[in-house]
Formats: sequence, structure tokens, C-alpha cells
Amino acid sequence: MEARHLRYALALAEHGHFGRAAHALGIAQPPLSKQIADLERETGARLFDRTRQGVFPTAAGEAFLARARRALEEMTAATVDASRAARGETGRLRLGFIASALLDPLPDVVGRFGRERPDVRLELHEMASGRSATALIAGELDVAVTLGPPRGAGAEHLVSVPVGHDHLIAAVSRAHPYAGQASVSVDQLRRQPLIVAAGEDEPAVAAVLRSLLGEDAAALDGATVARDVHTIIGLAACGVGVGLGPSRMLAVPRPGIRFCEVTPRTMLPDLVLSFADCDRSPVLSAFLGTVRNNCPDVGTALDRRLGHT
Repeated sequence: MEARHLRYALALAEHGHFGRAAHALGIAQPPLSKQIADLERETGARLFDRTRQGVFPTAAGEAFLARARRALEEMTAATVDASRAARGETGRLRLGFIASALLDPLPDVVGRFGRERPDVRLELHEMASGRSATALIAGELDVAVTLGPPRGAGAEHLVSVPVGHDHLIAAVSRAHPYAGQASVSVDQLRRQPLIVAAGEDEPAVAAVLRSLLGEDAAALDGATVARDVHTIIGLAACGVGVGLGPSRMLAVPRPGIRFCEVTPRTMLPDLVLSFADCDRSPVLSAFLGTVRNNCPDVGTALDRRLGHT
């Protein structure tokens, strides 16, 4: 029994006449009569009464047609679902990210992806770079945004591209002596209580700060430790000290806070987007398409890494 047999039976029931049903189906009447007869032999029941007034479903036919209608509806839905899944319109995307990526670029990328693919289930996990890299390599994430590229065993099987470049800036309260300055020097930072981020990603940033301030920088050794960039900004607003963090903090304007450039300009590790080289998931491809649309430079780098022209 094939789907066409179900369609033939439903058409015959609708038109009540072999000739009209055959015309609606675009086939000749004799093949339709033969297919209905074959269907009745296969089911072992007479599905239609043939009368001078027309062709009418029997009780067995009514039962068969009810199931046939639902079966065809399910087959149509299955085709639609398969097509949508192949286009990345349904499914699941597991994204791991560090907190500062929520300043930029994730809000625009994730927001746009959610609007364009509302039926994709987004699973968002804030986690330190080392943990998300491990989860990505283990197949527990589909994509990760980390501070610097993932490292360790298995990282060679990942595709990684920078999605954000940062340099060091300072955040101070509006009552702070540096609030009116466009920039602060390293010597000025050494004379101030500092606020820096903690967490598993801190070693990479701490190495940059120690290189900038000097290995014996007492200001850094006695710095107030914050959980993330939002806490750095909040503590700076309280007048606790000078907050040091990535330039994407500029995306969080807050009353009572002033931002200053740090001279000399000091680059911080890039934000890096990574995914498994062997991942051919349509949902991941759709997400990368959104990244391309929002971040043209990232799209170019992706194409180079993936060997696209």
C-alpha cells in the first residue's frame, strides 16, 4: 500500500464517481478502478459500494478513510518537518559563552537568530573558557565563545575565529580624580586601588595586567576581585577604585561611571567563536549564517577557515 492508494480512495469518496475522481487526480478511469480494487483485495474488505446513484464508502470504507486521511496529514507534516530541519529552522543549539560576550557581540547575534529561527531551542550556558572548550570538544556544546582560542587535547579538531577584539580601559566613578581625563597612564594606575575580574578566565587577563604594571605591582596584588565586568563597573561606581576591563564595557553606559583609555594601549585576548570541524548540523550552519550577516569580518574569516571561496 502506497500513499497514492490513500489519495485515490479519498478522491473517490469526495467525488462519489470514478470518472470525476479520475479527472481530479489527473489519471484515466480504468487505472483508478484497478487501484481501488487492488486496495480492497489488500485490506480484505469492500471499501466502496458501486450503485447507479454513485460510489459510496461502506462502513469498512469509512473506517479506512478516517485513518487514511490522518496518515496523509502525518506524511505531509513529516515532509514539512524534514524540510524545516534541513534548513535549520527547528532543532537545538547549545551555546557556551563567557559573561563579557553578552556585552558584544552575542546580544545582536542571538537576538537576530532567535527572531529568524523561533522554533530552534536555544540552550545558553554561561561558563568559563576552559570549561566551555572542554564541553565543546566532548560534544556537549555546539558552539562556544571563549576568551582566546580553545586549547588542549582535541582543540585541533575545532574551527575557531575571532569575534571580538578588546583593549584595556579603566572605569571610575564620576567623583574620582580621573573622571575628567580621556586617558590614564600606567603610572597613574599604579597609585590607585584597582578592581579586576576573577574567575577561570582571569589568568590570561592577569598575565596582561602584570606585564603592563610590572611583576611587583602592589596595586594589582591588593586589587579588589570582581566576578565579571558588570561587577567591575558597579564597584567602580561605588568609588572602590579604578576598574580595569575590556573595551566592550563601553557598551554598558551607566550613570555615575566614566571610562578612560589606558595608555599605552594594551590589547587583551580576543573573543573567539569555536565549533567542531566535523559538525554539519543545519542549525549550526544557520547560526553561522546569522554571525556572517551581523559580523561581515567574521564571515570572511569563517569562509577562509572552512575553505569556502
